[in-house]
Amino acid sequence: MAPKTMKGVVTTGDGKFELRLIPTPSPGPNEILVKVEACAQNHTDWKSIILHKQPGNIVGSDFAGTVVALGSAVPHGLRRLGERIAGAVRGNINPNGAFAEYLVTDPSLIFTLPEDVPFEVGAQLGVACYATCQALYQTLHFPTPLEPASTPTDILIWSGTSTTGQYAVQFAKLSGLRVFSTCSPGNFDLVRAIGATQVFDYADSRSPKRILAATCAGLRHAVDCVSDGMTPVQVSSCLSKEGGTIVTLLPYESRKKGVKTELVLVYSMWGQDVELPMKIKGNPEHYENAVKYNAMISEMLARKLLKFGAVKVFPKGLASVEEGFAYMMAGKIHAEKVVYKVSDTPDIS
Repeated sequence: MAPKTMKGVVTTGDGKFELRLIPTPSPGPNEILVKVEACAQNHTDWKSIILHKQPGNIVGSDFAGTVVALGSAVPHGLRRLGERIAGAVRGNINPNGAFAEYLVTDPSLIFTLPEDVPFEVGAQLGVACYATCQALYQTLHFPTPLEPASTPTDILIWSGTSTTGQYAVQFAKLSGLRVFSTCSPGNFDLVRAIGATQVFDYADSRSPKRILAATCAGLRHAVDCVSDGMTPVQVSSCLSKEGGTIVTLLPYESRKKGVKTELVLVYSMWGQDVELPMKIKGNPEHYENAVKYNAMISEMLARKLLKFGAVKVFPKGLASVEEGFAYMMAGKIHAEKVVYKVSDTPDIS
């Protein structure tokens, strides 16, 4: 039985947050209660706190843990007590986030974590895999890894060492696509090892022309895993004269004629209206897609199709979040995911 109170990282309403003792949530009829063993950090976590100054929200989206209670209407056999699972919740915008000892979630929007995958490794998967699925299958309509294409189509994954980039490269390769990517030269071997055919230096001004040449000036599809700074110009420059589609993680419009940009937002997978971090009308189809993606990810993990990215575990669990945010905001993260083991959190009064 879960305790009445738990430790959680809560927004204070002034662009900041603090570790507090708060009530443990109870699952609704169609929800499950999860004991969070590890949680992982995303850029949206600290950005949401700064941009949207709302008090009382629990921080964090990515998590891995165990099922400890089932709502009264959860279908028999859908989930079991003690099941190891991972996924993401809509943290930072409501009082149900990943940076806490417990959370509640939809039992269809999680995936099973194999016994041999540590929680601190599995915590990195949620947002990255969901954004990848929304980009490749919901937006670009490519075949999935479970039914890959027989004839490869070229795709560019810009920033192949970001967490989303690493999984986008892998999913695209497993889907039968020919993958081109970018990163710093020191990580070329890493990105090739996870599925890229060719890798280019993201900081080299000549890379767009080289990508054009490598794809015979016929590239029509890209996923921009940065979507900020120079990448709108860089990625657009890689596409053919006829244009194409860039899937973005932050909103922007390409200035290149014929190039369409499509934003993906993981928060949309619940199929409901989203107010924060931006207004998006709910689409029930996104929920149906997400249920399929979670089942697919479970199967891919069971078949050991995915290679996991490196993680950096901060030593004091949830008490390290301030340090972890500072580390990320300073641009110190390189081909790794910041993770917190909840059990490492010291007692608080």
